Amino acid sequence: MMVSVETTYNSRILIVDDEPANLKLLDKMLKAEGYTNLVCIADPRQVREAYCAEVTALILLDINMPHLNGYEVMAQLKELGDPLLPPILVLTAQTGRDFLMRALNEGARDFLSKPFDRYELLARVRNLLDAHLALRLKVDQQGVLEEMVRKRTVEVVQSRLEIVQRLGRASEYRDNETGQHILRMSHSAALLAKQIGWSEERCNLILYTSTMHDLGKIGISDTILLKPARLTPEERATMETHTTIGADILSGSNNELLETARIIALTHHEKWDGSGYPRKLTGEGIPMEGRIAAIVDVFDALTSVRPYKKAWSVDEAVADIRINSGTHFDPTLVEHFLTILPGVLAIKERFSER
Repeated sequence: MMVSVETTYNSRILIVDDEPANLKLLDKMLKAEGYTNLVCIADPRQVREAYCAEVTALILLDINMPHLNGYEVMAQLKELGDPLLPPILVLTAQTGRDFLMRALNEGARDFLSKPFDRYELLARVRNLLDAHLALRLKVDQQGVLEEMVRKRTVEVVQSRLEIVQRLGRASEYRDNETGQHILRMSHSAALLAKQIGWSEERCNLILYTSTMHDLGKIGISDTILLKPARLTPEERATMETHTTIGADILSGSNNELLETARIIALTHHEKWDGSGYPRKLTGEGIPMEGRIAAIVDVFDALTSVRPYKKAWSVDEAVADIRINSGTHFDPTLVEHFLTILPGVLAIKERFSER
């Protein structure tokens, strides 16, 4: 990964030394080489503030200084928690292995003893700058890539959700001119899920997937689906197959969205006592998603006009829900549903048939 020469020579370098003569010498040497963004600091107490003021690519640091020594300066910089701390080149008159190891262990990247050779200093400065700038460029590019992936992921998720909602509306238009039922039902399902303690993510999942609970109705003929009278036993048996038709349409995917939709389509007509369809599941053997969908679906169906019936009043529908608690519906969920009834009615008004 190449870094431009211009970037290298314009990179900010902090030079920290309490001796003015040393600062002047280093400043002159680096400027003669072409470096243009040099900050000379004689008081080590100013290093932290200077570092935070602007992105820095390299620090030349003396060790023996008043007020704060070089080790203490390195400790202050570490405390900032910068994930990409620039390299530190220690310049000092002290020698010895122990001294060298301490400097390296406490944050220095390289070490040069005074008096130093001009060419060796410039070589080390250039090497440290090139390595750090290449790393920073890589991190910046990785950040750009991650942001692109995040945006693309959001787009994919939104596309899936839109497809799910449109599938739900397609099924509902078969027997409901405006398709408002799926909006009331799905929002009520999410509200009930929230009431029982589901996470926001799971609540959103049931909000979107419950819109496809009646997807299988696209496989039921209009003579049965739109019949303005009670169905015969044979017609009722055909109507009940909408659960398995919907599940078949949604099956075969490892996508959580479609799998949850499949479960709801298959089980939202199961009953707590085992008298439902298509599998006559009982109690907690019915997936929670199906149990939630069952209550909100029935309540909205009861309080809505259908080709074969008038809309019930809210009181009549609530009475029916209570009567069927423990037979048709999960009794615990019924109590939670009654608690959120004002919210359900607000949803009903929001998505009312106009």
